[in-house]
Amino acid sequence: MSQSAVPGRDTVNVWVGRAAGGRPAAARLLLRRAGGALLGRPEAEIRVGRDADGRPFVRAGDGAGLLVSVSHADGVVVVAARRAGPVGVDVERRRDLPAVALARRWYAPEEAAWLAAHPADRRAEAFLLLWTAKEAVGKALGRGLRDGGLRRRMPVPAGPGGPLRPVPGARGLRVGHPRLAGDLASAGDLVLAVAVDGPADAVDVVAH
Repeated sequence: MSQSAVPGRDTVNVWVGRAAGGRPAAARLLLRRAGGALLGRPEAEIRVGRDADGRPFVRAGDGAGLLVSVSHADGVVVVAARRAGPVGVDVERRRDLPAVALARRWYAPEEAAWLAAHPADRRAEAFLLLWTAKEAVGKALGRGLRDGGLRRRMPVPAGPGGPLRPVPGARGLRVGHPRLAGDLASAGDLVLAVAVDGPADAVDVVAH
């Protein structure tokens, strides 16, 4: 994950914060911060809300807008914003879960086999890498996990870091697991995925 935007390049900006004070309040704070930073307006002039389909929006008083996505995990809120096209983000906390059984129930057979080949102590993380990727891609497409989203194949996760990679059989979709920055990253218990939809040769991800 890059820590500064390169002028002229397609960039996803990611803000991570604590969800103290309630999820809606924490998300609105980060959405206004994103709008102020990327639209060049005072945060007080930024309007945030949800459209008729439930997707979050960020707009300035003059009508300028920003494509955004929001995700929550226990005590954490993440906002991703992009100028060039749709974006999706998902975050989960690492935790124990019956990864093999869940993967066989919900994922494509190839993905379930990939997960089962991991050592037992790494299967839960492998499950969450795939889960967050599928969630992020669904958000970038604007339909979540509906219409077979859990069966939608993802590129084989490489763990945190590295570029966003093409989603198999889905032109224009890319997804990856960028590294987090700041004190929330130091705990090491978050799995974060970012996805974009739209033609792009490469996409930078910048942490704030």
